[in-house]
Amino acid sequence: METVEKKAIKGGEFVIKETSYEDIFIPEEFDEESQMIKKTCEDFLAAEVLPILDRIDAQEEGLMPTLMDKAGELGLLSVSIPEEYGGFGKNFNTSMLVADAVGAGFSFAVALSAHTGIGTLPILYYGNEEQKQKYIPKLGTGEWKAAYCLTEPNSGSDANSGRTKAVLSPDGKHYLITGQKMWITNGGFADVFIVFAKIDNDENLSAFIVEKTFGGITMNPEEHKLGIKGSSTRQIFFNDCPVPVENLLSERQNGFKIAVNILNIGRIKLGAAAIGSSRMAFNHALNYSNERIQFKLPISKFGAIRYKLAEMATRIYAVESAAYRAGQNIDDAYEALHTGGMDLAKAKLKSVEQFAVECAILKVWGSEALDYVVDEGLQVYGGMGYSAEAPMERAYRDSRINRIFEGTNEINRMLIVDMLLKRAMKGELDLMTPAMAVSAELMSIPDFAEPDETPFAYEKKILKNLKKTGLMIAGAAVQKLMMTLGKEQEILMNIADIIGYVYIAESTILRTEKLVKQRGEEACAGQLDMMRVYLHEAADHVYIAGKEALNSFAEGDEYRAMMVGLKRFTKTEPFNIKDARQRIAKQLIEANKYCY
Repeated sequence: METVEKKAIKGGEFVIKETSYEDIFIPEEFDEESQMIKKTCEDFLAAEVLPILDRIDAQEEGLMPTLMDKAGELGLLSVSIPEEYGGFGKNFNTSMLVADAVGAGFSFAVALSAHTGIGTLPILYYGNEEQKQKYIPKLGTGEWKAAYCLTEPNSGSDANSGRTKAVLSPDGKHYLITGQKMWITNGGFADVFIVFAKIDNDENLSAFIVEKTFGGITMNPEEHKLGIKGSSTRQIFFNDCPVPVENLLSERQNGFKIAVNILNIGRIKLGAAAIGSSRMAFNHALNYSNERIQFKLPISKFGAIRYKLAEMATRIYAVESAAYRAGQNIDDAYEALHTGGMDLAKAKLKSVEQFAVECAILKVWGSEALDYVVDEGLQVYGGMGYSAEAPMERAYRDSRINRIFEGTNEINRMLIVDMLLKRAMKGELDLMTPAMAVSAELMSIPDFAEPDETPFAYEKKILKNLKKTGLMIAGAAVQKLMMTLGKEQEILMNIADIIGYVYIAESTILRTEKLVKQRGEEACAGQLDMMRVYLHEAADHVYIAGKEALNSFAEGDEYRAMMVGLKRFTKTEPFNIKDARQRIAKQLIEANKYCY
């Protein structure tokens, strides 16, 4: 019965439904085999990547392809490729664990994730059997490297506006592709390109599998970038590149759908990779704070440094809690769809699409947590942090791209709200009934019942009220602005912030509750403190976002009533957040590593 309920969870449903800790997966539950795969990734980085970061950043000729070959030999490129194509056939959440572990690999992590994700998955999920048999085994071993050619100089976030054209040759055997693509990761050494172009004057893009040897392909020199300097990034030009008609991927004009669905996967994987990057940067900062002596004491003894360490760890713990919750939800949705008779590849895509809201949240919160960690980590190092001799300089520069990759964080914030509202309009999510209930509650007398003393009842009450805040403001914005809401980007981003903080905070509460049930409160003291710190901070962020939104569209009695509601729904009891952070920091300092 529990399994059935678990599989019934829908993407985005967390906004209106209370989730039980029993229905979520936490990273502490990964089995021994998954942990061994993670350890293999970590050992590979330690032996092959981290000692030669300067050589990688200098783009030493042939170095990155060689590293990819070595990763292929260990199976790191084929973790989620089905066994019939030579892969390990692991589930989605295990591939998230790999993204997390490899995420600490700087430019190498970018090359590997582009190859295994946006380079390989379009063929695996949309290719016909002949295409999969031809390309997937070689991509899985690393014999062929892959790149993804979507972005164009004038398209940016509006991917479907691309101008690259595909015209059928006179003999009907080839599509001749002409156009320009930019920011192509792995472009300099890729053997296979997933290229998006419009056939004739089609409204929507089509996708093609293009081999480098087909001809008609030229490239600009490597881009000089702020960070991820070791990642090959080229502009690629197609000039009547002849692509066999059998290399059309999926159906004509299905390219934009392919791009959107593959980017959903890329977003949540980026969130996972950001966890690995954050953890590594945190450990550097923590180790340094224990070693650096000032005023005859390690700087880890000082409150201002302890604040930074606790806050960094809290954000890592929170995003990690949400990442593997969502990863398992995707796996459960896949199992339900596939068991119900859906084709394997289609079920995999549909399961990720179902949780596209969560994918976007994790992309945003993961990349912003990483930016916070590297920024504060550099601050812990002080002047040394600014030196290229110390590890934080590269981490700081390399992190910045993640708020742009896979759709900017601004685009993703707007997508969060857009996708939820579209699902509501389709009848997939009933947002209206709970939103109307919140409106009615605003007019009622507040509940002065005795507080529930059961474990986590207080935290769940706060969370429930934060959800009411989101429903109240989103509902009022839809009613007031209606068709013009889509143009009010600041308001959409306010609402997205509320929704995102709710999801991450809820995930943190549920993970901690599950750990306490398994280990007891005493063993989870640090996790309890981090959960409470994050929840109280989330309530403050929700209040600010809610106030900004209401100030933007509400007025008069309606404004005053909703401001009363906002204050009521974001109210928390006094909590000594400073002491909680000090306890978190003390535990980390004694362990001298991220120990959660």
